[in-house]
Amino acid sequence: MATTAAEPKPKVSADEAREVAEAAREQEWAAPSFVRDLFLGKLRMDLIHPYPEQDPEEIRRAQPFLERLERLLRETVDSDRIDREGEIPDAVIQGLRELGAFGIKIPREYGGLGLSQLSYMKAIELVSSVDGSLTALLSAHQSIGVPQPLKMFGTEAQKKRYLPRLAKGAISAFALTEPGVGSDPAAMETTAVPSEDGKSWILNGEKLWCTNGTKAELMVVMARTPSKFAGGKERRQITAFVVETAWPGVEVAHRCHFMGLKAIYNGVIRFSNVRVPKENVLWEPGKGLKLALITLNTGRLTLPITAVAAGKRCLEIARQWAGERVQWGRPIGKHDAIAQKIGTMAANTFAMEAVAELCGAMADRGGYDIRLEAAIAKLYNSEVGWRIIDDTVQIRGGRGYETADSLRARGEKPIPVERIMRDFRINLIFEGSSEIMHLFIAREAVDKHLQVAGDVVLPGKSLGQRLRGVVRSALFYGWWYPGRWLGWSAWPRYAEFGALAPHVRFVERNARRLARGVFHSMLRFGPKLEFRQAVLFRLVDVAGELFAMAATCARARLLVARDPVAAGHAVQMADLFCRQSRGRIRAKFKGLWRNEDVPTYRVAQEVLEQKHLWLEQGMVRLQ
Repeated sequence: MATTAAEPKPKVSADEAREVAEAAREQEWAAPSFVRDLFLGKLRMDLIHPYPEQDPEEIRRAQPFLERLERLLRETVDSDRIDREGEIPDAVIQGLRELGAFGIKIPREYGGLGLSQLSYMKAIELVSSVDGSLTALLSAHQSIGVPQPLKMFGTEAQKKRYLPRLAKGAISAFALTEPGVGSDPAAMETTAVPSEDGKSWILNGEKLWCTNGTKAELMVVMARTPSKFAGGKERRQITAFVVETAWPGVEVAHRCHFMGLKAIYNGVIRFSNVRVPKENVLWEPGKGLKLALITLNTGRLTLPITAVAAGKRCLEIARQWAGERVQWGRPIGKHDAIAQKIGTMAANTFAMEAVAELCGAMADRGGYDIRLEAAIAKLYNSEVGWRIIDDTVQIRGGRGYETADSLRARGEKPIPVERIMRDFRINLIFEGSSEIMHLFIAREAVDKHLQVAGDVVLPGKSLGQRLRGVVRSALFYGWWYPGRWLGWSAWPRYAEFGALAPHVRFVERNARRLARGVFHSMLRFGPKLEFRQAVLFRLVDVAGELFAMAATCARARLLVARDPVAAGHAVQMADLFCRQSRGRIRAKFKGLWRNEDVPTYRVAQEVLEQKHLWLEQGMVRLQ
């Protein structure tokens, strides 16, 4: 007879966790968002078309740095050695310092290169095409480490003190995750309390998986500070601090080792009565989690461009191998099974680049709220990039599974496909796992509906609140809902996109369908919608595909304008991607109401209750 495992007691209640997360959200939408409008059934092509181009002066300033960086990577980086030894040679790190690669986005007045987000992404693309551990070193430092939040939220005194040091190559890190706390910061146990003299904070706790933590001089540390109370209710406070690792009480307790990224400097960092000057609070007490989320709006854009680099490298590898490997009298690329993979890889790589560079350009241009765009770019590109790598391993066959060192030792070209796979896998987890990204995007997708109808569908509301909510909902949905059915999405609309115009019209029609899907899901499931994550995930996936289609069409249109001779190639690639994307969108919509979510969930709970231990018989059990 099966025994039932006792459920572990949560450190905080679901309501407390939700309250902390909601408090950290950016509550207002002060600037337009292309993806938010998609969820509301509006296609705002004017926000992304014409596809934003990089400033020519910025290109001129960035080009010499990018050329020197490419030379350094080509001449001094031995990625197989880095993977084998688990260390980045000091000469490589010093070379990056001398190039200014640790201060790409730090303003020139503080000693940095002062380049744009898009130039930074192009640099990361170069690095990612060579070595994942180097990407982790540079991106953890600049995307989520000290420079970005300091630039956005630091005081002038903090900037003058730390930015020049960071620009010269002082490595930084970001410390949020704890052994018992991943994506639920409400349960954070690291604390900081004011010292008796009021001049410092006393920091105690332990952080896990702190990238760059074992090599950093500076880090942003998130800690719980004393709660505030309002209306007799506790409000948990999370505060961000700049901490110097040379201070007494900061200890590297363990360096973590992983499936891939063998030279990532990631570890467990312990804080024991660390005195942090009050001047080292970033922004202000209680705003640490909000600071982290805002920083990640641009910080997440490193991972989409990393996926682009992986896609390009895999396309190169697959193209060469499929052209030279002969089976059954023909190159394998001539066989339909392999050709289908290569064609899809090419189309998806084009789409990933369109998505990543669009988000980078939007961040540079300003005037957009890109929290959803950045999240979808991270989610979409990391998932698509993984599929491309998996197909590349399959195309290379046994050679895709064999290490580069082994290939070299027996006289073959050391193509590191298995290392690419190991190094890339973390991108589906880094800076918000795919599941957390889905939930984050879904929460923002229903934000407008909660503003309008929250008092009707959410629990804990008074009769008066519900009545006012009913009136407000009737007034809003009386005009909004019919508009999600009506609209002109036929010729000649979007005719300027030429052969791609039908795809843009498809995006518009299905943006309205997406909005209806969100609304119908809220009606059907009410407050329980937050627990129907499979439904929410399908809606988010539809939005991701629609965003990618729109970005791809806009970028192809830009390339047509740039070079009419080569225009056919861009249109061909965009057309193939959009055709394939249409099929995925239709399948996701079909799965909204025809699915096996409930029986699957039921079986999962039975597995957790140990009712199916019979399935695990016949193996040696874990101790």
